[in-house]
Amino acid sequence: MESNALHAPVGRFKTVGKKKSNGATYTPDELASFVARGLLKTAVLPQKSESIKIFDPAAGDGQLLMALVHELKLAGYANIEVHGFDIDSGAIEKTRERIQASHPDIKTFLFVKDFLADLASAEGVTERSTQHPLFDLIIANPPYVRTQVMGSDAASALAEKFGLQGRVDLYYAFLLGLSQIMHSRSKAGIIVSNRFMTTKAGGSVRKGLWNRFRFDSIWDFGDTKLFDAAVLPAVLFLGPRAADDNKVMPPFVSVYTTNKTAADAKEYPSLFESLDEAGMVRVAQQLYEVKRGGLHFEDGDSGKVWRLEDSESFDWLDTVKQSTFCTFRDIGKVRVGIKTTADSVFIRKDWSEFKKDGLPELLKPLVTHHIARRYRADIQKAGKVLYTHQSLDGKRSAIDLEKYPHSQRYLAKYRDQLTQRKYVIEAGRNWYEIWVPQDPAAWAKPKIVFRDISEKPTFWMDRDGSVVNGDCYWIHAPSEAKEELLWLALAVANSTFIERFYDYKFNNKLYAGRRRFMTQYVEQFPIPNPADPRSQEIVGLAKRIYDETPEHDSTLLEARINDLVWDLFAVAGKRQVASCISH
Repeated sequence: MESNALHAPVGRFKTVGKKKSNGATYTPDELASFVARGLLKTAVLPQKSESIKIFDPAAGDGQLLMALVHELKLAGYANIEVHGFDIDSGAIEKTRERIQASHPDIKTFLFVKDFLADLASAEGVTERSTQHPLFDLIIANPPYVRTQVMGSDAASALAEKFGLQGRVDLYYAFLLGLSQIMHSRSKAGIIVSNRFMTTKAGGSVRKGLWNRFRFDSIWDFGDTKLFDAAVLPAVLFLGPRAADDNKVMPPFVSVYTTNKTAADAKEYPSLFESLDEAGMVRVAQQLYEVKRGGLHFEDGDSGKVWRLEDSESFDWLDTVKQSTFCTFRDIGKVRVGIKTTADSVFIRKDWSEFKKDGLPELLKPLVTHHIARRYRADIQKAGKVLYTHQSLDGKRSAIDLEKYPHSQRYLAKYRDQLTQRKYVIEAGRNWYEIWVPQDPAAWAKPKIVFRDISEKPTFWMDRDGSVVNGDCYWIHAPSEAKEELLWLALAVANSTFIERFYDYKFNNKLYAGRRRFMTQYVEQFPIPNPADPRSQEIVGLAKRIYDETPEHDSTLLEARINDLVWDLFAVAGKRQVASCISH
């Protein structure tokens, strides 16, 4: 018997817009042809006189199936069975019409079905089931639907069925479910969002994929804008992994736009015609960088970030490792800022309208990405947050509202709005509390704050006791002994060196070259030996920039810091240094 929760997405999606709810992002023609051709390159096909079964579990407008049929016919195959599911009856009918109009000789088995609901049975999906047909070739662009759209019940059901953890995307389950409809020689070509390779939430699906499938190649098309939607696509070519497989790392190709200069870049009429190259290529005045290497994940752990590794990045990161004294996580925990879940009540740019009745006593300065500036934020433009927590005897607790009459009077005006946050009440919390307050005792301590999304690293020191909003991350020094290390870390984080480190180590970029500075990445940023005279000079320069911002231009000082940081991490040779923790 199927889980009712697995059907929940379709009903819930009616309220969030059809395209968003079912994740429909139909495949461009050129990309569909690329996937179809790539699939046939590694496929072990039967004799041309035998039947070939092809399948798309989320057929959409049928573009992928049409492309695969076209390539099979070019290769001399005529006996083709086309199978497909989609939850959209109009899409299924359109696909049937397209195939029958172009290929009237082909048998079609197209159904209005939910692939995951059809697949998931009471027995689960950990073992291949004989009740589902097995296909020779699978081609798919599964829907991208996040947890918050599909609903918590549906997400929990998918997570349980497929062994997923954290924030579940619908395509995670699609990917893992494919193993149930493949025989030993089956091959699949799948278009996915590249997010699964680098996010913390993607760890369980990375492990599941690596254990279930043998990868023929991975293609990361990054910010190439192959789709109209804001999707950064990747293409996976894979087949079932045999029990005795030695798990060789597959080839990995990445293609991203670049602002680098390359006068000698070879020009191509289409991006897909340039993919045999390595280096800079130009298509319609846009410059792309094509990198070729192999898949890599740290410490043999397939749950860690998947990235491209070539000889250049391997040697460079190895050199950095030899010169690393400790990492940012050794200073302290990297945290995200507060989440009030009622910003219109707790956060204001200007509180002056409440002066007449008395300003709330619990106001604190709030730093957000809007006042971000390297080394020292524009704190004069900061808003304020009514902060509802305190630290007593080393423990976080909500303030006693009776002791703060102005704050109590202000919050009482919004009691109805705040009590609608049922999850706060159900968690045994007071109706007036900020939902995620973080550590009240830490705000007064010096701390590094940084933007989540930025093309260039933007890290600054906060010494004003500010609260950090949820659009930024922060790290504080838990002891005075580590404050100097915090300044050194600040300089490294703002350097051009860290841009290279990020791109080699994580390579998680959004459109226009913007990077994601998240906990799982920043905590791995390296710090050089603080006892080195160059490190001490860097600390002095970082403090000087902080003190002189914004009155003086820091360009020359930052350039000097860049030189010193690059020099420190270019030092080769293995040497033993004291633990960062004991520094």
